Amino acid sequence: MQEIRRLTLSGGKRLRPAFAYWAFVALGGEPSDERIIEVGSAIELLHGFALFHDDIMDGADSRRGVPTTHVTLAEHHQAEHWAGESRRFGEGAAILIGDLAFVMADELFGEVPRDVRSMWHELRLELNVGQYLDMLGSARRERRREIAERICRYKSGKYTVERPLHIGALLAAPSDVDATITAFSQIGLPLGDAFQMRDDVLGVFGDSSVTGKPVGNDLREGKPTPLLARAFEMANVAQTEVLSTVGQEGLSIENVAHIQSVIVDCGALAATETLIEQLRDQSVAAINSSIPAGEARDALIALAMYVTARAT
Repeated sequence: MQEIRRLTLSGGKRLRPAFAYWAFVALGGEPSDERIIEVGSAIELLHGFALFHDDIMDGADSRRGVPTTHVTLAEHHQAEHWAGESRRFGEGAAILIGDLAFVMADELFGEVPRDVRSMWHELRLELNVGQYLDMLGSARRERRREIAERICRYKSGKYTVERPLHIGALLAAPSDVDATITAFSQIGLPLGDAFQMRDDVLGVFGDSSVTGKPVGNDLREGKPTPLLARAFEMANVAQTEVLSTVGQEGLSIENVAHIQSVIVDCGALAATETLIEQLRDQSVAAINSSIPAGEARDALIALAMYVTARAT
């Protein structure tokens, strides 16, 4: 419980609850309705579950500028001179803590209409499938852009933007469910893709003192991102040789810097930045066309701008 509380309250952007909340309000939901507060809290706890597990799968040493849970617990095991392997203890305990957050999220989701509960299940299913595809893509050194974009969408895009919008909208009990789902998908899918592409850029070029994660970790792990796939498409023979080192163990700071230079020089970074802007603008246009003028529309537009321009 202490680790769940620490992670949940240590920062984070609360994006997923925010998207659910403003979709709910946009369709006439009462802002003070306890159900949307509980639903938003459940979504944030689910995000905690994903982070606990993700840090183990990625072998991450830090999260939000502090040691990850599995590292902290392994160090505690070692300091106490307990029996067994410290690494296995830390990772096993962190998995169980993540599982506990998952159960707590489901309990907190509360009593909601059936279609809202179904969308919650869909979100969780897609989150797990996306994470597996990400692991599989890294293992296979996947560099095809269409595959990388699919992983991008299922790993994070739908889970971060589209499905929270759907959950919040459905909780407001719209009269035309199909039209509502379609309208919020037109907002959420391009913005979710843009969000994850921004995350990919930060994973390669972000300032570790700001992101709270070591710079270049995505390159060391060989993440199958659209940014990297685009770099392979645009690189010349010499640049491709440099890019082929992505995912190799023991990449030095100098190796990472060399790969970064190739991604910039071949034009992949600029092309990705352009696409992020285009997807953001597409989402904002959908917000303007489907959400009535007012606080909710302004908030959703502000969120769209934030998630595509953020530095963390």
